[in-house]
Amino acid sequence: MEKAIQLSPRDPTIAENYSTLGACYLLLGDADRTIDLFRKARAANSRLFYVHLWLAGALGLRGDVTEAKSAVEAAIKIRPEVNSLARWREYSPWITNPQHWMLREKTLNAGLRLAGFPDE
Repeated sequence: MEKAIQLSPRDPTIAENYSTLGACYLLLGDADRTIDLFRKARAANSRLFYVHLWLAGALGLRGDVTEAKSAVEAAIKIRPEVNSLARWREYSPWITNPQHWMLREKTLNAGLRLAGFPDE
């Protein structure tokens, strides 16, 4: 992903590259690097609801709860039906790998809960 971003910095899908890389860093526990990448993803395409949610999770983990709540609100404004962790999982049926979900629980989901994103 880093190489793809370097080779094509004006790629119309650069937001997805930033968000994929950011997700990897968050699942590894690096909230600071994640925040930078998701801010870049949001700047490249602010219409992707999941970018706001991943950013909120990282901000929540870092303790920036006010900004995290704003990011959650932005995500829900874009995709109102994804308004809880249960609804997000329902909306994304490919999230079935138990190891992946355990990593999300320790990082993304924990940060989202701190930002006020409910379980149900």
